[in-house]
Amino acid sequence: MKTPSLPGFDQAAFYTYFKNTGWLMIARAGSLFIKMVITAIVIPNYLGNSQNGILNYPLVLVAFFMAACALGMDSFVTRQLLQEPHKQHTILGTAFRLRLIAGIVALPLIYLTYHLIGRYAAEAPATPIEYVIIVSFVCLFQSINIIDSYFQSSIQGKYIMYVQVGANLLSALAKLLLVLWQASLTWFVWMLLVDSVLLALGYLYMYHRRGHRVFDWKFDGSMAKHLLNYAWPLAFSAVFITLYMKIDQLMLEAYMGEAILGIYSTVVSLSEGWYFIPMAIVTALFPAIMNARRDDAARYQRRLQNLYELMSVISISIAVLITFASPMLYGLLYKPEFAAGASILTVHVWAGIFVFLNVASGQYLIAEGYTFLSLIRALIGALVNIVLNVVWIPKYGMIGAAYATLLAYACTALFVIFVPKTRAQGWMMLKALFFVPTFQRLMKR
Repeated sequence: MKTPSLPGFDQAAFYTYFKNTGWLMIARAGSLFIKMVITAIVIPNYLGNSQNGILNYPLVLVAFFMAACALGMDSFVTRQLLQEPHKQHTILGTAFRLRLIAGIVALPLIYLTYHLIGRYAAEAPATPIEYVIIVSFVCLFQSINIIDSYFQSSIQGKYIMYVQVGANLLSALAKLLLVLWQASLTWFVWMLLVDSVLLALGYLYMYHRRGHRVFDWKFDGSMAKHLLNYAWPLAFSAVFITLYMKIDQLMLEAYMGEAILGIYSTVVSLSEGWYFIPMAIVTALFPAIMNARRDDAARYQRRLQNLYELMSVISISIAVLITFASPMLYGLLYKPEFAAGASILTVHVWAGIFVFLNVASGQYLIAEGYTFLSLIRALIGALVNIVLNVVWIPKYGMIGAAYATLLAYACTALFVIFVPKTRAQGWMMLKALFFVPTFQRLMKR
């Protein structure tokens, strides 16, 4: 079968990257299907909106620390492995050690944050501290996921597929059995930790199967300094990105209680479940983009423009489809107590357009070394979302949180227009968003 071509990528080179993208897409699609069926549909219907809110709260809270503990190193480590493959053991060993230390430091900070929220929020969290402590250990196990960067850099996306789909299938089976056995909420909380353990074990197994050993990893102080020096803006960016993506859920729980959070969590799952697509595409195409930047500036710009076009077409198609299907989805898939989520989803899903463009332009910022700009735009998105949620949630409830998220994502994606050295990329995104290059090509025909 002939491999489809992407404008801006020559056929021979694209064939290699398409195979890698295909594997990644299959892996994310498998994860998406499992999450949609088990996590976003089966478990909420089984637990009900209140207990679903309690289950999601620790994961939302810990997500901020998970982002910090990753240290923003994933894309940067991939870049380093592409540039210095002979230093694989040193790069991976150093990155792993740094992330593990960060995870250890995060544990007491999560405990402290929970108590601070309970003290100063209008209403103390309904989720017990024991649940938060259990989920907090995810910060430790995720450090081994740095192996993902090795498979990305060597264009071996199929091994990522094996790990992710395998771990998710086991997790889904376990959760389905818990539902059938009518297990208590505590068991589902433990499964949030088991998910990360399964993923870590899968990466370890696949890495060793490929003839490598983590015992060969080495920590190097100069490499640690190099990684932290370049990756720290990305680390803070990841925290701020998580902040503006998750803060609405924490604030909804604080203002309106766990039942509302339980409903809103289904909206987020159905809306954000598609975000694997831009991550899979840019992860697989990042080596091609970096090579074009090194070899041919014109081709580099063409590839970026066509990447923005691809993101726009996919994201807008998803938003339109979900907008019309939302009432039917909630009518068929959820109990009546979740029905209020249908109208919220029709707003929240449009934020995905800017997420797709944001992910694509993020690769440009990394390629150009503009990591500080990534930090600034993520900070702006976080501030916009916090301010709008403070104003709109008490007045409008869930729909206010959805509109706040939409505007915050738009501000983050289009921030590059206001910076002189990145303004050209901003205009390229806008043109892609309104299909200008597509119309220009049609006019020429």
